Amino acid sequence: MAVSVKYLVVALAALALGACAGGAKFPGAKVPGANWASADAMNPRGHDALDLAVRALPTQSMIVVKDGAVVYSYGDITRTEGTYLASVRKSILSMMYGDAVAAGVIDLDATLADLGVDDVGGLTDTEKSATVRDLISARSGIYHPASNDSGVTEDGPARGDHPPGTYYWYNNWDFNAAGGVYELETGTDIYDEFNRLLAQPLQMQDFDLAAHLENGKGGDLTQSRFPAYHFFLSTRDAARLGVLMLNHGRWDDAQIIPADWVAQSVSMVTPNAEMNPPAFRDSGFGYGYMWWVFDPEHFAPAFDGAYIARGHFGQYILVLPASGVVIAHKTLPAPYDTPEDYEAVNVTWDEFRTLVDLALAALERG
Repeated sequence: MAVSVKYLVVALAALALGACAGGAKFPGAKVPGANWASADAMNPRGHDALDLAVRALPTQSMIVVKDGAVVYSYGDITRTEGTYLASVRKSILSMMYGDAVAAGVIDLDATLADLGVDDVGGLTDTEKSATVRDLISARSGIYHPASNDSGVTEDGPARGDHPPGTYYWYNNWDFNAAGGVYELETGTDIYDEFNRLLAQPLQMQDFDLAAHLENGKGGDLTQSRFPAYHFFLSTRDAARLGVLMLNHGRWDDAQIIPADWVAQSVSMVTPNAEMNPPAFRDSGFGYGYMWWVFDPEHFAPAFDGAYIARGHFGQYILVLPASGVVIAHKTLPAPYDTPEDYEAVNVTWDEFRTLVDLALAALERG
């Protein structure tokens, strides 16, 4: 897909302005170079306890980063094959939105009607009044079938039950349509733009653009014209995304994502008490712009300001600003027929939370 001239002009202008503002606001952020450095920052007993807990789970790989260096690594952190990030893709798209919003290419308050967005069988006029902002906060009120199941959409509200902007429901239609809007408004392919905007500046070591262009998008397009846009990143490359977010979108001397977008995207749009389906409230999370946000009423001070990208089977990118720590975690997804089969390949949030607590304890040197 050809890149629009309008997008290139305003995007370059926004990047130039962002670099100036970002340099003044957030100097001295520590990031990895072309290769990750390692640091001996964990106390031995804590390291061993973390290692024991990780090995008891179906974790494929995990990396803990502090001050731009790897302080813990488990498994093959270079592997991409068979390790898709599932719904972590949504948080990645949120990162990409920041540049286009700052450039004026994407208007978050534009409605689907304004953009000419429709879907298989047609959307109603009310549904078309949903805004881009509603899509990226999962509050569109559009319960049209998605091209891929989310695990909760199928038991969700009926079309027309909730007006746009009034009700949170974790809805793959919203997220897939947000990807479609991104491509429509920027005139780019998501993967080409990810490569330009994030993979290259962050010096990702394992990203394969050709594999994404060939196999990334999928779903039943007879159900919805908006495919899912999957990512196949290594754990060490996923961690680079977390470090970029931790550093307010800055990487070395470049403001890759506008700092105000980073702050906005991980601010709580939907508090925990309003999450739907109601079972989602058990985790203690609220929701921002395609990021899960730690509701302070449910978490200890170590999680102040924290946010996380979460995906099926136990894919995570966790950012902990209070301690300057980033943790990326992956499993190997596999077909399953029974709850027992799923348990054998899944790492739940509660299980991952135990790993997080152990990692933070191990970083206490005292």
